[in-house]
Amino acid sequence: MCQHLSTTTDSTVAAGSAPTASKAMPRAGATPLRGGGRGHRHGGFTLIEVMITIAIIGILTAIALPAYRNYIIRGKLVAGTNALANMRAQMEQYYQDNRTYATVSAPRIVAPCVANAVTASNSNPFNVGCSAASDAPTATTYTLRATGTGVVTGSVYTIDQGNNMTTAGLPTPWGSVPASNGCWIMRRGDSC
Repeated sequence: MCQHLSTTTDSTVAAGSAPTASKAMPRAGATPLRGGGRGHRHGGFTLIEVMITIAIIGILTAIALPAYRNYIIRGKLVAGTNALANMRAQMEQYYQDNRTYATVSAPRIVAPCVANAVTASNSNPFNVGCSAASDAPTATTYTLRATGTGVVTGSVYTIDQGNNMTTAGLPTPWGSVPASNGCWIMRRGDSC
């Protein structure tokens, strides 16, 4: 019977049909083996591929989040130092008009650092003024102080009548103030 299937007769070829070779047909429902007999692989990800992806995302997050937090802090510090510079200009104008930094006659002529003290808000997370006893303006001196709140808690910047800027405190995640602090430190790890 096998010989009959594998051989062709002249009448079959003459009738226009192609000669057929003997091939084994797979059973219905059988999966052909590929790749050295390992079986057919369905679409999707293996557990190791998912774990590697999660590890990569974790590493990137560990690097990106602290950098982003420092970026946000640095952006907020500018608001405090700008408020100090603005209030210093007001104090100098007040001195030009009254020949003193101290309050001349309350409640009418009050030093700008007392009258225009800045309270922390969404746009400026600093309290700026000279209301503390050590910062109170005298006839010839004053010290303006910006104290951070919220994300910049711990930051304290000062400026006085001689334009001497100091950093008295840094944002909590940045650590302590270096010994030489005769400027406004605006980046983590910086010094004057």
